[in-house]
Amino acid sequence: MTKIALKGTEIKTSGKLPKVGKKAPKFKLVKTDLSKAKLKDFKGKKVLINIFPSIDTGICAASLRKFNEKVANNDNTVVLNVSKDLPFAHSRFCAAEGIDNAITLSDFVSGKFGRKYGCTIKTGPMKGLLSRAVVVLDENGIVTYTEQVPEIVQEPNYEAALEALK
Repeated sequence: MTKIALKGTEIKTSGKLPKVGKKAPKFKLVKTDLSKAKLKDFKGKKVLINIFPSIDTGICAASLRKFNEKVANNDNTVVLNVSKDLPFAHSRFCAAEGIDNAITLSDFVSGKFGRKYGCTIKTGPMKGLLSRAVVVLDENGIVTYTEQVPEIVQEPNYEAALEALK
């Protein structure tokens, strides 16, 4: 378990993020069209996994906007925005924001992603949602960077995550 906070109150996650230097755990998540996305679908590309509790909060929305803006023109890189929101919420948000290149994925069906990546919130009022975290993978699916954001109302370290993509 990892201890993080929500407005200063301690909460716990289901485990720890994958270790740098190790192969990223496989996953199967739901796209906005309700089809499945798997980690292997992105083989050969650098992957930034932007994990957050809900697209309907300001900081989560800001991280989706910022990472997609910074990475949108990189041919060999994708940003996967992952939460337990329904795919319809992801679709609604992107349509309202005029974002048409974001890859949003939902862990609402099984919750396996959150357990495998150690980021399911286990205690507190957000129990069951995903914590705010970033995981960067190289073209071979090896973890090159992780950040478990210590305070849910804090934004991730964008610069460090983007640097890990270079």
